[in-house]
Amino acid sequence: EEDEDLFSSVWRSARNRSVWLLVNVATAFASTRIIDVFQDTILQLVALASLMPIVAAMGGNTGNQTSILIIRSLALGQITSANVRRLIKKELTLALLNGTLIGILVGALSWALYYDLALSFVIGAAMLINLMVAVGVGLCIPLVRYKLGKDPAVGASIMLTAITDSMGFFIVLILARTFL
Repeated sequence: EEDEDLFSSVWRSARNRSVWLLVNVATAFASTRIIDVFQDTILQLVALASLMPIVAAMGGNTGNQTSILIIRSLALGQITSANVRRLIKKELTLALLNGTLIGILVGALSWALYYDLALSFVIGAAMLINLMVAVGVGLCIPLVRYKLGKDPAVGASIMLTAITDSMGFFIVLILARTFL
């Protein structure tokens, strides 16, 4: 059920939320499978293990910023069929700018820690790509749920976290396997 509101009973809220938390547990285990597939790459460069969570976390935070903005704008009636394309273009452009800035910063910090130019490139590029993915997902989840007549806020953060974590790990590891 998705009809929980602020004043729903504890049991109804627990039932509704536990479903999404169980989805989160399942997707977290899915992320571990992605890491497991690339364990040989991680073993070759242990620094990846310390940098991957940064890429995943930044993706989640970026996607949540976008998702919350979209959910609020939908609730206030600010998003219409006339302006949705412009909004999507703006958010993706912003993701490109922020992804480039944060990618350069994280790449530089990676260089300062590990003195490995290829690793710094991989982490910086993964950051840029994952932030683009995160904004795309942060836009799509609430917009699609709204279009389907569902509450755009329900499960948005859990779905977003699952996708950005999995994609963050996958992007880092596929770039590492390719370039390192």
